[in-house]
Amino acid sequence: MGALTPEEAEKRKRAVFDSMSPRRQKHILARGYEKWDPFEEPKDPIDIRKDPSRRTTHQLVNEFLQSRSSEAKNNAYNRGVLEMALGIVNGEDRFRGMYEFACWHRDLLKKEGIETKG
Repeated sequence: MGALTPEEAEKRKRAVFDSMSPRRQKHILARGYEKWDPFEEPKDPIDIRKDPSRRTTHQLVNEFLQSRSSEAKNNAYNRGVLEMALGIVNGEDRFRGMYEFACWHRDLLKKEGIETKG
């Protein structure tokens, strides 16, 4: 099928618009009918984010929880693990700070000979 003339393109655009619900038409009119392109190519899905080890958040959480004893696994613990994994994979400063503090604190206790549980 060849390229449409501007008149044909407008006729098709109007046909698509007229077949929509009034609510959807109102949404398009609010954004501007002239700017609206019902025939534009769909956008690519968001890439699945991975950490430097090329693991997804889901993979990281599952591997971590499998490495822990069952006594540590409760809802609050699991939520914390998930939040940390999401924050680290997404590169959020808040979680990077919490991670770095936790590593620093673990090393401090180890240096001072203080045993920790977990």
